[in-house]
Amino acid sequence: MAETLSPTGPLTRHLTDRDVERLVSWPEAVAALKAAYAEPVDPASVPGRSTARGPGHWLRSLPAVSPAGDYAGAKLISASATGGMASYLLALFDATTMELAGLMDANFVTGMRTAATSAVAVDAIAPQQPLDLAILGSGFEAFKHLAALAQVRGFSRVRVFSPRAESRQRFIAKAAAELGIEVESARDAESAVASAELVVCAARSRDESPILHGDWLADGSTVVSIGSTVPEQREIDWSTLDRAARVVADVVDEVLHDTGDGIEARARGVDLTVKCVALTDVVSGRITAREAPDQIVVYKSVGSALQDITVGALALRRALASDVGYDTPSLIVPVPK
Repeated sequence: MAETLSPTGPLTRHLTDRDVERLVSWPEAVAALKAAYAEPVDPASVPGRSTARGPGHWLRSLPAVSPAGDYAGAKLISASATGGMASYLLALFDATTMELAGLMDANFVTGMRTAATSAVAVDAIAPQQPLDLAILGSGFEAFKHLAALAQVRGFSRVRVFSPRAESRQRFIAKAAAELGIEVESARDAESAVASAELVVCAARSRDESPILHGDWLADGSTVVSIGSTVPEQREIDWSTLDRAARVVADVVDEVLHDTGDGIEARARGVDLTVKCVALTDVVSGRITAREAPDQIVVYKSVGSALQDITVGALALRRALASDVGYDTPSLIVPVPK
């Protein structure tokens, strides 16, 4: 039950990570993001992210207005590269009253929105059939992707690879227990990818060397890459982007200019500008991502505030309707301007 600390004045609903997980299901998240990307996105409603950097740490801000128009907000990520820790905060303001309507831990929001948007992309790109799936990575994002992709496709086979055998076994056991999906352990990344129709990259290497190489890919495969979002990060090698007929991006400019993968490909002479298209154009049907069955298509994600606000607003609406979370008197009071 929601706990109210003050009966008067504006209230702010607070949601824990566990609250968000209880409030939003995978089918709801995928459907909401599909609807968000099926319509033209006004660039003014989703401006670019900004990142402030200090020695060994950084703070990123991702602001947006909800496609429904009821909330405006921003996600903040505070991360320490040296300490290996991060915090996620999503603040949502009522777009009519300007009151601070909600504050939530956005760790689960981030994992859900990333994976659910990948599912939207795969649904628009990959063949409408059970897919042979390879997952590189066995952690938080990798498991979220398996859960999300199961909403849009069945699987003829699933293989997972990460460097530690114990991590792979935990992933396999969790997939069986929570999703009812049988997953095999691959001996290395190349054998996991061999013959796969869908490859999910969800784990950068510790030394930022690529975990996927283009010459491993079968013709006609679809690649999802989520792990290189800033210049110093690497996940897929330049030849993966070179072999791709299309690179579908959630944020085109940032994929081209702000990811280590995109920067390396351009340095190697790959003209990404002619093959990179926006996810919203593919989901809406304005652009066909794959024009021949043997073409390789890459979905490259850096994460967008549109995704955060869509899932966060969905959680807040559900929380207010179902009395989940707790309320505090809002310390942020709107003032006339």
